[in-house]
Amino acid sequence: MRKSVYLGLVHSPVYNKRGDVVCTSVTNFDIHDISRTCRTYDINQYHIIVSVDAQKALTERIIGYWQEGMGAGYNKDREEAFGRTRVYETIEQSIAEIEIREGKRPLIITTSAKTYPNSIGYKELSKKMFEDDQPYLLLFGTGWGLIDEIMETSDYILEPIRGNSDYNHLSVRSAVSIILDRLLGEK
Repeated sequence: MRKSVYLGLVHSPVYNKRGDVVCTSVTNFDIHDISRTCRTYDINQYHIIVSVDAQKALTERIIGYWQEGMGAGYNKDREEAFGRTRVYETIEQSIAEIEIREGKRPLIITTSAKTYPNSIGYKELSKKMFEDDQPYLLLFGTGWGLIDEIMETSDYILEPIRGNSDYNHLSVRSAVSIILDRLLGEK
């Protein structure tokens, strides 16, 4: 399995339902569930990207509890999952950290419930990820999605997940699990 795949959950900058650029709230479920999913699919690091100081502090406290606090002794599986979880203020900081670790800039893959001109299918991206030595950063937006500037500067945009109905509003936790399985699951 790929060792140079990173995942970013972006809380800022994203849109709210009115189209305003905002910072959404970090949820405990997203910290826990996505950390565990990332560990299951051997993601190098899970980056929670949030710009509000109080939210950063709370998120770091939760992660610390499971990495070094009482939670680490209580649940070793959770400690292992949280060992790959980091908090960054901006996408740029996340990318810079990956560049330091990998020695080159990652390809930026964004996700959306909409289709874009440079959308890529799961099979095609999975093949690329397994055949080259390029680091990848998969970005997932919260709220009503990543802002246009992020989408426009990404290398690829994954095609949307489609169910068998016209309803398309998965939780980000569910989307992460589905997408990681499609890209990195058993072949």
